[in-house]
Amino acid sequence: MNQTTLPQQSWNSWHDDAPIRLGISSCLLGAKVRFDGGHKRDRYLTDVLGEWFDWVAVCPELDIGLGVPRPTIRLVEGDENPRLVEPKSGEDLTERMEVYSHQKVDELMAKDLDGYILKRASPTCGMERVKVYTEAGMPLKSGAGVFARILLDKWPNLPVEEEGRLNDPMLRARFIEHVFCRHRWRMLVKRGLGRRSLIEFHTAHKLLLRAHNEAGYRRLGKIVASAGTIPDAEMFQAYEDEFHNVLKNRATRKRHANVLYHVLGYLKKALDPFEKQEAVALIEDYRNELVPLIVPITLLRHHIAKHNIGYMKGQLYLEPHPRELMLRNRV
Repeated sequence: MNQTTLPQQSWNSWHDDAPIRLGISSCLLGAKVRFDGGHKRDRYLTDVLGEWFDWVAVCPELDIGLGVPRPTIRLVEGDENPRLVEPKSGEDLTERMEVYSHQKVDELMAKDLDGYILKRASPTCGMERVKVYTEAGMPLKSGAGVFARILLDKWPNLPVEEEGRLNDPMLRARFIEHVFCRHRWRMLVKRGLGRRSLIEFHTAHKLLLRAHNEAGYRRLGKIVASAGTIPDAEMFQAYEDEFHNVLKNRATRKRHANVLYHVLGYLKKALDPFEKQEAVALIEDYRNELVPLIVPITLLRHHIAKHNIGYMKGQLYLEPHPRELMLRNRV
């Protein structure tokens, strides 16, 4: 191996030509389906993520027969969940929207989505902090839109975010990383999931998982170690559920720094004192918010490639998604 070659194991080592497909609120792609006949095109989604993802556009209001333009609708407090109401006419659209949402989510589950991006503040698609009104018309509290609530309830392992929250670099990085991880899991299942392939998958994601949640990573290890003691199907499902739960945890600077030091430990015999000191300094600069994550990662990748550290070359933590997205340049 040439000493200047970068580690071979990266995000695309686990991917084939299968598209990474995400559900999305239609208005975010520029479709003029809003109540006022307008749209809410998000250029980051269309121009940047659109280079990597295929979109499955959904507009619940249009799908249940509401026109464009149309009267506004809102959430109103109810007995169990907020009701979806058109204030001008008083028409209650709750049952209509709930029946549609259950059917639509079932349809989408058959399409093998790897994530979903919802329109914030929408009474149908907002994930959280959607205004819920009293019967008198006063905003009382916040909740989730009807379609979003059913999507999240029926499909807990699907990475889901609102477009507004993706303006936060940490949330953006976590969501997109989760999307690529889910896609890799789906491709593994598609090719044929077995005990050996599960061990390989878990091994490749070890450091990435530790950056999100150490306890969850250890629980996953115990699930893998349970092979032969419980039915394989039960083990695989338990692993999938816990895998997605771990990835929902925020990967903090402290957790990343711990993982970076773990990586450095594999290099201790290969680096001279100056190189070790340089790496430690960059990890601490990252911990103290002086440099982004890409800085220590790039240095460690260089040393891993130069010294041909086999185990580390297999760790997807070092490149879990396309570098072109520059997610680690901002966190």
